[in-house]
Amino acid sequence: MLKIGRVVSFDVEAGLGVVEDPTGEAWQFHCTTIAGGSRHIEPGTAAAFTVGPGGPGRWEAFEVSAIT
Repeated sequence: MLKIGRVVSFDVEAGLGVVEDPTGEAWQFHCTTIAGGSRHIEPGTAAAFTVGPGGPGRWEAFEVSAIT
C-alpha cells in the first residue's frame, strides 16, 4: 500500500534514512530503495513510499520517492 509522509532524516555517509507518516509512525530506508536511481533525498522532503519486510523482524520503507 502506498503511503505519504516526510523524510525526517538522511545520513549521506551511511546511506540510511527515516521516513515518517502523518500519524508519527516511522520506517528506516536505505539509499538503494530511493526510486528513480537517486542515492540521496533531503530531510523535510514530502515523499511517497511503500512498507515491506526488511531486516530480521522489522519493516522498512521501499520505493521512496519525492513528491513535488
